[in-house]
Amino acid sequence: MRIISVLISMIAFFLMDITFSQVENVPITNGVYTFLKEMKVKGILSFIREDDPVLSRFEVKNLLEDVNNRNSELSSTEKKILAKYLVEFSDSINPDSSTQLFNPKHGLFSDLDQMITDKVKYLYAYKEPENNVYFEWLGHFYHAQDFSKDYAINSNLYDIGFRIRGTVFNHLGYNLTVFKGGVSGDKHLAEVIEPRLLTSFKWLENSENIGNYDFTYGYLKYHAEPYKKMNVSVQLGREDITLGYGYGSKLVLSGDNPTMDFIKFNFDYGIISFTSLHASTTGYFSYTPSERYTKYFAHNHLKLKFDNLFDVGIGETMIYSGRGIELGYLTPVTFYKFIEMGIQDRDNGNIYFDLQTKFVKNLELQGTFLLDENILSNLGDLEKYTNKTAYQLGAFWYRPLSINDLSLILEYTKIRPYVYTHFDIKNNYTAFGANLGHRIGPNADELMLRSSFNFNEWIRMTLEYRYQREGNNIYSEDGTLIKNVGGDIALSHGYILKTDRAYFLDGERVNTNFYSIGFKIEPIRDFIFDISYNQKNSNNVSKNITSKLNYALLRFTLEY
Repeated sequence: MRIISVLISMIAFFLMDITFSQVENVPITNGVYTFLKEMKVKGILSFIREDDPVLSRFEVKNLLEDVNNRNSELSSTEKKILAKYLVEFSDSINPDSSTQLFNPKHGLFSDLDQMITDKVKYLYAYKEPENNVYFEWLGHFYHAQDFSKDYAINSNLYDIGFRIRGTVFNHLGYNLTVFKGGVSGDKHLAEVIEPRLLTSFKWLENSENIGNYDFTYGYLKYHAEPYKKMNVSVQLGREDITLGYGYGSKLVLSGDNPTMDFIKFNFDYGIISFTSLHASTTGYFSYTPSERYTKYFAHNHLKLKFDNLFDVGIGETMIYSGRGIELGYLTPVTFYKFIEMGIQDRDNGNIYFDLQTKFVKNLELQGTFLLDENILSNLGDLEKYTNKTAYQLGAFWYRPLSINDLSLILEYTKIRPYVYTHFDIKNNYTAFGANLGHRIGPNADELMLRSSFNFNEWIRMTLEYRYQREGNNIYSEDGTLIKNVGGDIALSHGYILKTDRAYFLDGERVNTNFYSIGFKIEPIRDFIFDISYNQKNSNNVSKNITSKLNYALLRFTLEY
């Protein structure tokens, strides 16, 4: 009888009448997420899923409609931004608001003159009540000029690609995105302005006469609503994601890592929001094929949402390698740490707690506390090496002093020595050698200040300052390790210890100041210009050595 009940429930689950116009996701780089965040802090929206922030297009559309229902509370600029996004996420093929390069009604290139307009642009679009497909042409161009040297240094990146997306049967979303690009000029500067190059195999292999790279994304996502306001989704594939809270960078999954392949399950109902993800990635780059290996990243997060008060959550991550998929970590309803003990403590596990407030209009406070490996047993001795803890506290103030369209962010992050490391380098908190967590890494802290202002619906200015301190491991001139202070994610304390002490910011002290001013300009829909000036001043206090990096960056993004 139990089996029959399960089968009946599954059949009902897949035969529901509720439909969703566009189940495919909105890329995390889309500016609509910034707008929704500001509306949430302002109190217009009661909740957006920020710990796993990538949303389906229909979810974004519903949130925009919620904002529109309170249109009278918006500033004139916010109303214009909202109007722009309402058109974009309508996914309409109405000739009054959209145009196609390959228009079946008007002929090939017949709408070419519409390219330089404010209409939503497609290469081709086809839409039926239950099925649709959208073809989009994508491209980027970067130009950076380094002013740190006495001679000119510049770098150019250029790529082109396409996206095919849509929804079939009202429930199944899909996406295929491909980019192929090349680089000219200084390669090191190229890696500064586009760090993802360091996680591109073609770039690191460097076997061709021009530096080149490629990025690909693709997934299927099924979404259903078995009961009213109960949302369930399953996604299989790859795309850029982040996990956890963080205004600048995130302790859990920052997004500065290579794209991972994953299966993800989301559940939202009432006060409960739950995410479970199991991803595969790779280890450090090697020219030797036999040295390459697969590693896995598992993640569960449970959040409780209390209206007009706060959201509170608990999450776990686990990284493992050297074998196939561990079934114990596939289970959404479990504690990874206890599973790990049951399979002989081979893996790298973290647990974290987070909190985000919403009881003060225009002001949001949030925090994350992370424990790496040893759970709670050493918190009484903050200088013990096994006390691998990190925390992040932040505040987001929208409309400070009643100034419309202005936001202020303050965030502090502290990461103790050895956090993210593991005695087995294959299980450290990295993918393709890139840190999965916060950008500063272990034995470091950072204070970040950021302010943004929307001049209108197509110009946004951002100012940012970061002060970072780090304690690096000490090496001799020939590269021999003299003292390990827990400042390198690739080097753990191991099993044989010289001392059980780990002092925060011990080692070779480096202090760094970052300054940035940037403008995001979209004079015509889908033609986006990001212009910024960036300065990085580092001071190695231990060696009395300073270094500077000053560069200007122009990035052009085309989505047609």
